[in-house]
Amino acid sequence: MDHLVSPSLLAADFANLEHEVTMINRSEADWVHLDIMDGVFVPNISFGFPVIKAVKKVAAKPLDVHLMIIDPDRYLTQFCEAGANNLTVQYEACTHLNRTVTEIRNLGMKAGVAINPHTPVLLLKNILPYIDLVLIMTVNPGFGGQLFIKESYNKITELRTMIDRGGYNVLIEVDGGINISNATKLIESGVNVLIAGSSVFSSANPSAMIRKLKRLI
Repeated sequence: MDHLVSPSLLAADFANLEHEVTMINRSEADWVHLDIMDGVFVPNISFGFPVIKAVKKVAAKPLDVHLMIIDPDRYLTQFCEAGANNLTVQYEACTHLNRTVTEIRNLGMKAGVAINPHTPVLLLKNILPYIDLVLIMTVNPGFGGQLFIKESYNKITELRTMIDRGGYNVLIEVDGGINISNATKLIESGVNVLIAGSSVFSSANPSAMIRKLKRLI
């Protein structure tokens, strides 16, 4: 399959969020990415349910929601009702991961699991049959604009091998420091979905940057 591009609203202009989402609608982007932070699991706070619902009203593309929060099970139904199409939880935040991803799927959403830079991909071996995507964090989560951690390439290659050998229909998504200079190598390493925040919204022409990321290969 062709790779997907999911612009991250964390780097967007919050004062003109409707304009930013409309730009994504008109661009070649595939999803709209939202990072949900609680100030506990990560040292930052971002969107709440009212913002997600407002984005859903404007967005013409699926909402790709990443929960960087503790005890996400408490809110799965609310995120579904707010408009999430994909719901990704952190491996490190889930005590009963299989139960969590099963409930996400039962609610009608695609289930994803994210891992922090220090978390080995081998720990995902037994959950791959039950999920739709893996999000490899290529920076330490919490803030946009960080530099890409180069060791992530090895993790991506290892995960791609695990998925292919198991015959699983699981997408590999990456988030953190993604730009034109590393996107091609990421795709060649096995990535299916590029999340891009600062590289898109800090560019002079965000729509053109999305097009460049989409048409790399």
